[in-house]
Amino acid sequence: RVMATTKEQDERMRKFKNKGKDFAEIRRRKIEVRVELRKAKKDEQILKRRNICFLAEDSLSPEKDEKNVVCVGGSSSSSVIRRNSDDLFLQLKATQAVRKMLSKQKNPPVNQVIESGIIPKLVEFLYYHDTPNLQFESAWALTNVASGTSEQTKAVIDANGIQGLVDLLSSPHIYICEQSVWALGNIAGICLGANALCMFQHTYVPVLHGLGPGYLTITWTLSNLCRNKKPHPPLDAVRQVLPTLRSLLQYPDKDIISDTCWAMCYLTDGSNHRIQVVVETGVLPRLVELLFTAELPILTPALRAIGNVVAGTDDQTQMAIDAGILSILPQLLLHPKSSVQKEAAWALSNIAAGSCSQIQQLITCGLLPPLVELLDKGDYKAQKEGVWAVANFTMGGTVQQVVSLIRAGVMKPLLNLLSIRDTNTILVILESLSNFFQIADKMGETEKLGLLIEELDGVEKIEALQTHENNLVYRAALTLIEKYFSGEVSGQKKILPFTDKQQDFFNF
Repeated sequence: RVMATTKEQDERMRKFKNKGKDFAEIRRRKIEVRVELRKAKKDEQILKRRNICFLAEDSLSPEKDEKNVVCVGGSSSSSVIRRNSDDLFLQLKATQAVRKMLSKQKNPPVNQVIESGIIPKLVEFLYYHDTPNLQFESAWALTNVASGTSEQTKAVIDANGIQGLVDLLSSPHIYICEQSVWALGNIAGICLGANALCMFQHTYVPVLHGLGPGYLTITWTLSNLCRNKKPHPPLDAVRQVLPTLRSLLQYPDKDIISDTCWAMCYLTDGSNHRIQVVVETGVLPRLVELLFTAELPILTPALRAIGNVVAGTDDQTQMAIDAGILSILPQLLLHPKSSVQKEAAWALSNIAAGSCSQIQQLITCGLLPPLVELLDKGDYKAQKEGVWAVANFTMGGTVQQVVSLIRAGVMKPLLNLLSIRDTNTILVILESLSNFFQIADKMGETEKLGLLIEELDGVEKIEALQTHENNLVYRAALTLIEKYFSGEVSGQKKILPFTDKQQDFFNF
């Protein structure tokens, strides 16, 4: 691109791919995934299921009788847990009491439990393989602690809770495996990053095959494990996870599909090499298929994942095109949800930054009319992405392709957007106008294009920008006025009338 440079504009320029530049300069900034962790808002059905007491046959001694337990709640529970006691029955009842306190929906005493110093003991109970009830209650309590703030989650990590929970993934008791998966998902969602995936990848496969209804929990956990970017999950671990994720995309449960799509979204939000690892699994056709759903929780992450792919190399973009993305993109550009419009326009802008053949496919598949309608009537944020699509189109397209864009009626909504407040978008529009004039110069049609802009009140809009508070906007507007609209006769601007040849060429 050739644009006036500011810190903000340079930052924007680094967000788009383009040939001949470093990856760091051309990669488009991926829109930050802003999805609130569902740790404290897990499905109510699962939460209710947690209230079922799973009793193992060998968990309690037959001699023990619950009537012998006098006061196991509050500080008494903490004391029992902290004591080095061989009385497993008392330890179990005390741990269960702590778990119940932490399961309160409003203001659970997480900090008080941490300050009591019992977290290391709860982690120790995870290794009591002869007492699965105690393992389960401890894992459940740790899950609730890890569902709190980052500092509260860190208390579980500092007590070496990760290794204990990973160890439980090989438990013969499915309910214990599922509880451990949930706890790891809570931890991974806050601060684990790549290390959790490294530990998790070696043990999740046998658990996955036996969890049954736990598919939802493990998929959510996988999604959290994949979302970290500092650092990204190791590629070796990603390669092992991807076949499972691909299978989960076919699962009939909508929540599982949604979480899996988010995992795909996170995994494609990185370097071109990371994108390639994902697309080589053959998931793109399924992701495109999911774009036809009316379910927004599925549509949004699937579209984001496809958007990440087309922001990669031209070959990766072509793989998305071959998977059928252009067949649904026109509808998504005019989707009633503004967030979908924005994501679709972002994907379109990156496809338009590809090769001439890919730009031609955009034209052939009918993307220009919905793009023009988006610029005219779409959501404001989506319009800004549409402006970038036009800019990329004018920079990388052939003369005939750019003429097709003009014939589609892009000039009117583009000029109307010069009145918005966003400085960077105005600069992109002015650059696009300069590109349009360069194409017109090649065809000897500069006067015709100038008259079109005049008829659309574009000259007045450009002139008004000469008083803009941003110096770069002022200079760009002044350059256009002086270069293409400065001819004057007796104080009046001189723009030549149409010729028959010009009329046929632009076909307005």
